[in-house]
Amino acid sequence: MSRKILRLIVVGAGLVAATALGACRDTGKDSEGRLFEISGKLVVFNYRLARATFVVTLRPLQPMGEGQVAVASFQNPAGGEPLIVEQKIWPKLGKVSLESPALSCIVKDRPYAIAISIKDADDTVLQKIDSTLMSTQDQSVLPDRPLVIDQLYTPNPELAGHPDGKLPGTPKLDCSKAG
Repeated sequence: MSRKILRLIVVGAGLVAATALGACRDTGKDSEGRLFEISGKLVVFNYRLARATFVVTLRPLQPMGEGQVAVASFQNPAGGEPLIVEQKIWPKLGKVSLESPALSCIVKDRPYAIAISIKDADDTVLQKIDSTLMSTQDQSVLPDRPLVIDQLYTPNPELAGHPDGKLPGTPKLDCSKAG
């Protein structure tokens, strides 16, 4: 083959590859204007502290601006008003983590609503993200009291003789208002 034909084949293959890659680009309206996407969400059962929380992680899709905040509204498993958390967005970090306050009355396989708003420094909403999260366990897996009482992991004296953290006769949570 001559060099000219070989060059045409290479250039033609390059154009075909560039066209194929361009066709793979996400151009749907769903991604336009989005600043963040959820990259992780889970229920954290901390046995050592005898507490459960919801954690949601956001991944930036665009450069983050100064003064932005993420406001998360977590459905309260015990019923009542949602639990609101506001987190400053640090532009140099590669993610934003939002954690609820301690929760009670979590039920296995029940979806809990999460609503997140990304706001700018002027409190203007730039993006809204709605999702749900589910637990593979319920609240009963946690001990009745924290297993340790300090950073040195000193065993909780209230649990002497009960290494599983379960105390006989401890009143159970009232989850009658859980929705």
